[in-house]
Amino acid sequence: MKRLYFVLVLLFVGITLVQAQEEERRTPQVRKGSRDQQANENASGLPELTVRAQNMNEQLTRDIDNARWMRTIYREIDMLTEKNAPLYYPVTPVNGSMNLFTTIFQLAAEGKLPLYRYVDGYEAFDEDHLLNFKEDILDRFEIYYDEIRGRSGEERYVISESDIPSAEVKAFYIKEAWYFDQNNSLYDVKIMAICPIITRSMDFGDQTTPMFWLPYESVRPYVSSSYIMTSNLNNARTFTMDDYFRRRMFDGEIIKTENLLNLPLQAYIPTPDSMKSEQEKIEQQLVDFNKSLWFQPDTTQVATTDKKEAKKSASTGRAKQEKVQKDKSSTKSSGSSKTPKTKAPKTERSAPTRSVRRGG
Repeated sequence: MKRLYFVLVLLFVGITLVQAQEEERRTPQVRKGSRDQQANENASGLPELTVRAQNMNEQLTRDIDNARWMRTIYREIDMLTEKNAPLYYPVTPVNGSMNLFTTIFQLAAEGKLPLYRYVDGYEAFDEDHLLNFKEDILDRFEIYYDEIRGRSGEERYVISESDIPSAEVKAFYIKEAWYFDQNNSLYDVKIMAICPIITRSMDFGDQTTPMFWLPYESVRPYVSSSYIMTSNLNNARTFTMDDYFRRRMFDGEIIKTENLLNLPLQAYIPTPDSMKSEQEKIEQQLVDFNKSLWFQPDTTQVATTDKKEAKKSASTGRAKQEKVQKDKSSTKSSGSSKTPKTKAPKTERSAPTRSVRRGG
């Protein structure tokens, strides 16, 4: 009986050791698989969104819903101009550097960015306008891709860098809000959303199509670490794409302002000359509102005071000059009227007389 009990105990211990060894063998395989999956996700060369980047994005995000004054401006930036070229080149990624559209496209392909439907004259960032990347982007714009499944069963899209239509995206729409924050006494501008515009050559001419709306705050954590060259004279990459937007280093023409009728400028501006005049007028209105917020000195009064002081100093200088000339002339006249003084002749002194004392 004791032998049977001892044999059962040994058998139980052996089974336990075998199960533990099997679990140890399985654990490295799972970890290895997760590393391989992470390596595949990082194969695109895009920066990973860290916790620090998320916190920085939250700090830079400004709530403008409570602003007392706000004006929404829509601009179109031409990527082929020299000032906007840093966002367009390189068209094909070179040595890890990629342009703005390639960065957005690859992040959307990995499911890291939400894309919203472009509706003419109205944009909404909600679930009803959320796009399906495969159907609304890849299939619609006829972009070649390979579809694979990840380890967890999700669908992934592999697109060659040469198949990304980065060269055809030659312009962007930018939605920005100029606002006044009364709590912080701040007059600033915030980039709300961007929209890439693709241009393709067709049989009947070039066809221009806005692709989608993308909230800028969702892509800012990624482009804040993408350094670009901003000058032909300085090839050092000292600025990021986020710096390019926040410092307003781009150049874009106003195509629309938010209004009650929701009309672009072309709807009520007849000629190109009047369009340019209207754009300059809107730009000046933004500057004038900023000036109206702060105390401005009375330039007319300052100018009048300066003129009075100038006249006073001029008259004072003229009076001094006249006085000096008068003194000089009076000195000359007084010198000429005086008769020369003649010295009196010297008188001869008589010889001293001696006193003779009488002797006593």
